[in-house]
Amino acid sequence: MQLAGNGNAGPSIVVEWCPTIDQEEKPVKDKTMNRDELLRERIQHIDITRIDTRELVDAMKKMSFTARDLGRAAEIYDMMLRDPKASIVLSLAGSTGAGGCLKIYADLVKYNMVDAIVATGASIVDMDFLEALGFHHYRGRADVDDSKLRECYIDRIYDTFIDENELQHGDRTVKEISDGLKPGVYSSREFIREMGSWLTRNAKKPNSLVQNAYEEGVPIFCPAFSDSSAGFGLVIHQTEHPEAHVSIDSVKDFRELTQLKVAANTTGLLMIGGGVPKNFVQDTVVCAELLGHEVPMHQYAIQITVADPRDGACSSSTLKEASSWGKVDTTYEQMVFAEATSVLPLLASDAYHRGAWKQRPRRRWADLFEKETAGSVTRN
Repeated sequence: MQLAGNGNAGPSIVVEWCPTIDQEEKPVKDKTMNRDELLRERIQHIDITRIDTRELVDAMKKMSFTARDLGRAAEIYDMMLRDPKASIVLSLAGSTGAGGCLKIYADLVKYNMVDAIVATGASIVDMDFLEALGFHHYRGRADVDDSKLRECYIDRIYDTFIDENELQHGDRTVKEISDGLKPGVYSSREFIREMGSWLTRNAKKPNSLVQNAYEEGVPIFCPAFSDSSAGFGLVIHQTEHPEAHVSIDSVKDFRELTQLKVAANTTGLLMIGGGVPKNFVQDTVVCAELLGHEVPMHQYAIQITVADPRDGACSSSTLKEASSWGKVDTTYEQMVFAEATSVLPLLASDAYHRGAWKQRPRRRWADLFEKETAGSVTRN
């Protein structure tokens, strides 16, 4: 029996044969393409350390429209990196990781260009952790017949393909990690820390975002952690251990991230997409105030998004709108309305080659929670 996939939808390519999860052959649909051919070409993740975009970004600052916005965003990001008091939080939503930006995010951690991360579960588990297990994302097409992809057990993110069998291996790996932990309530940060620890011993592909974050003391929060392959793995774990199991507490995530904001005081935000991660990290200012702490609004903020403010949202508000809630200072903020895979490499490469990260001390904010972290404990 096939399980429901983790994919999306679209129109027309042809398939010769397609194995199910049990490797049973389906009836021949056509004689032009098979499953192996559909998954033949891997997504290549861009390496910002090998491409210097400083001259291009400087030229774009003198242009108009999105080019000028990106130029100002690059200036603000460089300011964040040069501010000795500023801690930088990366907010990550959407499918840029699957689309070729995984190495960018891993390098932002490796080269001390972000100090904490708030992300969707899919960005961390279905994309980064999946590739750390030795699996891949594949170049596909948006005009495929999705019913044929379903027969092939291939999931689609626009023009990117994922092997559902590989995703389910990731689900079972999360279950395996859960089985090895002491039963109890964990924040997603604590659980992802255990994923990073597990990867130091078992990764097929080193230097993933999750592993780098574990090794460099960069905490990762996923407030909607179960909305990903982690959710499938945890459901299997809890079903097999109904009386004593691991569970994830998103309120604990919120409390811990607010603790980080209070301790850091001066903060800057680099936001890819919007939604829950963006709102979650912005709300820490309000939460700190409610707990009796006087903390400043986020002093720096950049958001790269395709969301439109005219629909009444802009995926959790424009940055100027966020100022009315007491979340973001408007002195150094920049919205960049663009699809992130087209401008993030320019921004990140510019910041990397300007080199301000070389003088930054490592914050290691994960150490702030060291006493509260449950750690890996073998089940009785």
